[in-house]
Amino acid sequence: QVQLVESGGGLVQAGGSLRLSCAASVSGFSRYTIGWFRQTPGNEREFVAAIRYSRTTHYADSVKGRFTISRDNAKNTAYLQMNSLRPDDTARYYCAADAGIILSSIPYSRNYDYWGQGTQVTVSS
Repeated sequence: QVQLVESGGGLVQAGGSLRLSCAASVSGFSRYTIGWFRQTPGNEREFVAAIRYSRTTHYADSVKGRFTISRDNAKNTAYLQMNSLRPDDTARYYCAADAGIILSSIPYSRNYDYWGQGTQVTVSS
């Protein structure tokens, strides 16, 4: 069983930065693809970024150049550095993990087996 715990959310002004963390309790963390998704009330979860076991990264167009995903396998933790935040980045952010996800499936939340409880990010204008 994989447990994921997100932290680092909060309230920030537009143009500010936050770093989210996703701590995983699992052996073999390095084998997992870690994805970040976000969700606003009444909407589906939206892909934000992902990092594979190979450390290759993938981003939604809306966050490219502003967000950076990374991982520290020694700490079983993944990060999402969010810069130049905008009000439309306001959402609950979730991390997800999957050991067997294929490249084409990375942006789709249904393909991840494990999820955290989420952390709220609010960007004020």
